[in-house]
Order: sequence, then C-alpha cells, then structure tokens
Amino acid sequence: MMNGKTRIAAVQMVSAPAPEQNFAAAGRLIREAAQQGAQLVLLPEYWPVMGMHESDKIGYAEQLDAGPIQAFMSAIAREHQIWLLGGTLPMIAPEADKVLNTMLVYGPTGERVTRYDKIHLFGFTKGDENYNEARTIVPGNTVTTFDAPFGKVGLSICYDLRFPELYRAMGDCTLIVVPAAFTYTTGNAHWEILLRARAIENQCYVLAAAQGGRHLNGRRTWGHSMLIDPWGEIKAVLAEGEGVVIGDIEPHHLYGIRESLPALKHRQL
Repeated sequence: MMNGKTRIAAVQMVSAPAPEQNFAAAGRLIREAAQQGAQLVLLPEYWPVMGMHESDKIGYAEQLDAGPIQAFMSAIAREHQIWLLGGTLPMIAPEADKVLNTMLVYGPTGERVTRYDKIHLFGFTKGDENYNEARTIVPGNTVTTFDAPFGKVGLSICYDLRFPELYRAMGDCTLIVVPAAFTYTTGNAHWEILLRARAIENQCYVLAAAQGGRHLNGRRTWGHSMLIDPWGEIKAVLAEGEGVVIGDIEPHHLYGIRESLPALKHRQL
C-alpha cells in the first residue's frame, strides 16, 4: 500500500432507458472525477440502462468481454488511466430470459481485472411498490475482492448491504464499494445507517454510488452517494441528481483507528 492519500470518487446518476444517454452522462461525470484527481471511480447499479420494464435489461445483456457497455468502460478507464468499477450491467445468464447483475472492474490500461455477480436479490412489497429482482436476475455465488495499489477492495451491490456476513467473508479490506439503486422508501429508512455500520464494523472506507432521482419509468431512487471513513464519519455526500462525490483514502487514518480500537483483532467468532 502507498503511504500517501488516494483520491476516489462515486458517480451518481439518474439513468434513462436508452444506453446512449447513459453513456454520455457517465462519460461526462467520469471525466469530471478524473479531472479532480480521482484514481478510482465507481459507477452506480444499473447505470447503462434503467428500462421502462424490468425485463428490458434482458435485451441489453452482454457476453463477457463483448458488447458496447463493456467497450465503453474499458475505453474510458484507459482514456483517463483510472480504476473503473462499473456499477452493474446485465450479463447473459445460464437461465433463459434472465441476466446476471454484474460489476466489472477495469484497470488504468483498460484491462478487465475481475467481475462480481450480485449475490443477494432484492424483494420488497409495500402498498403500490413491488420489486422482485429474482424474476429477471440469477444470483451470483462468489465473494469477490481485488488488490488495488492502495489495498484490498471488496465488491458488493445494493441489497448486499443488508448482509454483514458477506463483508466479513471479504477479510481485511481498505475499501468496500456499494453501487446501488436503493428505492426512495428503503433508502430513506436504512441507506445511511447500513453504510456507516459496514464502515464501522469492518474499520475501512466505504464508497457508495447511487441512482438518485425520478426516472422515466416512474421509479424514484434515493441517491445520497457517499464516502464514509473507517470511524463511520461521512466525508462527502450528494443527496439527489447527477454528480460526483470525491474524497481521499488516508492509510494513516485507517491504521490509527485500527490501532486505537483493534476490534478486528478482538473477534472471537
């Protein structure tokens, strides 16, 4: 791990049904983050397409290392020489009429470093709101981390946030990322407290990139993309709308917290 700070950024979007619109928005916001010195940029869940119907994503599903969504991410990582964590995109699944909800990680030369398929699938019913990701998504089954220059990064997606055992299985991370499209209802109730809990209990930075606004399909997402430090303090946040959240990973701060309160070493289970 480097001794100095590493600047990281989360992109917040209000994605549309047409991928071309989302490519333009993501490209603009990634460029903004890179111009402010970000070396790692995280996109939100469903950033390339937020369809009018939940099944729309199936038509945009790509094979690994083929397709316009992956080509865009690889090219823009290479252009700005950043680590790009691609929120999620729909990937072709073994089951017909379903997809995997996948985060792909690209290095500064544009090469694909790893992938993570979302493990926990969201389901929620309250009044007129009804969501069931299992209708169109196949769950993944592999805990995934990768090594960045500043330390280990743990990958999770949206509803994963409610399952702390996933993060324990990642081991000792410097950074955990959470691309998401939390609903307004559940986000208002639980988003911040869950993110801060994951940072506190794992004594690491948490970077969350959210969808944040009213989408053309009528869905309203919570937003509040944020960076949280290992003490649970929110270092930067964006409530709603398109934009970029930027802050620094400071190794001496992380190590200081772990030294003064060595909770990870005190674990008994």
